[in-house]
Amino acid sequence: MLIIDSKDCENIDKALKKYKKKFEKAKVLVQLRARQSYTKPSIKRRSEVLKAIYRQQLASGKFDE
Repeated sequence: MLIIDSKDCENIDKALKKYKKKFEKAKVLVQLRARQSYTKPSIKRRSEVLKAIYRQQLASGKFDE
């Protein structure tokens, strides 16, 4: 559960903005979506490896964009 400490004089918009940032940093939606369907650990690992390969190729300049 996310708790936002708001001062009495603080605007509700500022408090809402703080809540949204905390919500994003907590990655609640990411966890929720991940729990909706089961993915095997081997498939997770394979996708991580493919992402790492892609990032390495971008950094080395293999892809000209």
